[in-house]
Amino acid sequence: MIIIALIWYTVNINDTLFFMARPMKKQPTPINLDISPIGERLAKVRKLRGYSQESLAEAMGISRKQITDYETGRVHMNDEMIIRFALALKISTDNLLGLKEIELPVESPNIRFTRRLKDLEQLPESKKRAVIKILDEFIKQD
Repeated sequence: MIIIALIWYTVNINDTLFFMARPMKKQPTPINLDISPIGERLAKVRKLRGYSQESLAEAMGISRKQITDYETGRVHMNDEMIIRFALALKISTDNLLGLKEIELPVESPNIRFTRRLKDLEQLPESKKRAVIKILDEFIKQD
């Protein structure tokens, strides 16, 4: 029988306690503490992409409650979920983690219009033409 014993060291750097198996040769690179919580960034990107919690949950095959729990910070995402959210929202994991800034358009599109446009894409061509004709009439009146 072989017994392996690890000696754990505690290192206090800038009031952060690190537990490690052996002493560090150099201090870790400091992390930007101005990064907003991942749940807030998730909600921001979801809304920017025009998804409701329900539609994103359906697209990912998870429940709406899970989306809510991630966005509010009640549940922490594991690495697999971070990747799944990044793929579903078509952003990099660096953006989702806050390592890179999320580039927002100057003017974000209205979420309700974005959802309606996605629904309109599913219509047959004849109905699409009819909707466009009605929209053109409304726009001409203003």
